[in-house]
Order: sequence, then structure tokens, then C-alpha cells
Amino acid sequence: MFVKILKKNQKDGIKNYASLVENTRIDGKVVQKVLLYFGQVTEDQIPYLKAAYSKKKPKLVYDDGDMNEEDEEI
Repeated sequence: MFVKILKKNQKDGIKNYASLVENTRIDGKVVQKVLLYFGQVTEDQIPYLKAAYSKKKPKLVYDDGDMNEEDEEI
């Protein structure tokens, strides 16, 4: 399973459409089966969709900044 992004040129610019796709083999040929259609997505949403449906989940890293020992007492 993976997220497939289709880019379509339209009058008002390039639009991105996303769908969740699974590859299956039928009669020796690979066929893509659409499991879920997300519709139009923005460029900012694409990495999050791909991360959410990837086999290996990415580790979320939070940067708390440089904390001093004095700040930890708060």
C-alpha cells in the first residue's frame, strides 16, 4: 500500500490529487487497485499522508530547544 499523487495542470495552476493504492498481480500483470481516494491535497499535506501510510513509520522528533538546569525547575 502506498499513497499515489497525481498532478494535473488546470487553468488556475497545478492541482494535486491523492489516493491510497495497492498493487496486485492479476494474470501475471501488476494492477493498481485504489483503496481510498483522498481528493485534492496541498503540497504541505503530501509528506504527512505518505508518512501516515508508510510501512516503516518515521520517528517524530521534537526539538525542545536548549534547556538549562534552571528552566527544568519550572
